[in-house]
Amino acid sequence: MLVWIALACLLGALLLLVVLSVIDLRTRLLPNEWVLGFAILGIVFHFTTLAAYLSVTEMALGAAIGFGTLYLIRAVANHFYKTDTLGLGDVKLMGAAGLWLGPDMIVMALMLGALAGLAHGAAYAVWQAQRTKTKINLARLQIPAGPGFAVGIIATAGWFFRDFFNVLGSGL
Repeated sequence: MLVWIALACLLGALLLLVVLSVIDLRTRLLPNEWVLGFAILGIVFHFTTLAAYLSVTEMALGAAIGFGTLYLIRAVANHFYKTDTLGLGDVKLMGAAGLWLGPDMIVMALMLGALAGLAHGAAYAVWQAQRTKTKINLARLQIPAGPGFAVGIIATAGWFFRDFFNVLGSGL
């Protein structure tokens, strides 16, 4: 029974990350309620897997590292650029992801998410320049960070929880 709850948590988290990405692309916001739902699913997942992947301490450390790292990056960038560079929703999303991934894997998710965001930004800049017949202007480029971070979270979680599906398959 617990394995089915854990599976529902994983699938629910995937769905929430897709929904959050769409919302962020449309509104440049990551609603707290949806991010909180993602966080709660992570806690329930780890309790239903009987801490097979992460202990409570590792979950807390992951959340602190995910939130703290992005908050620090945001503070430095905001100071340097004198404007909001990264939303607090992105910071909270990575804190919630830390509950899922723990202290080691959240770093991987941050890196992969940043790379995905960079690829998204570059592709968008090229598309925009071709569409408007202008030069690429990276100084004015604004894209939501949430979708890139969601890609990083999903890729990292897919690797981190890869044996869950083996257990699921053998338990059926």
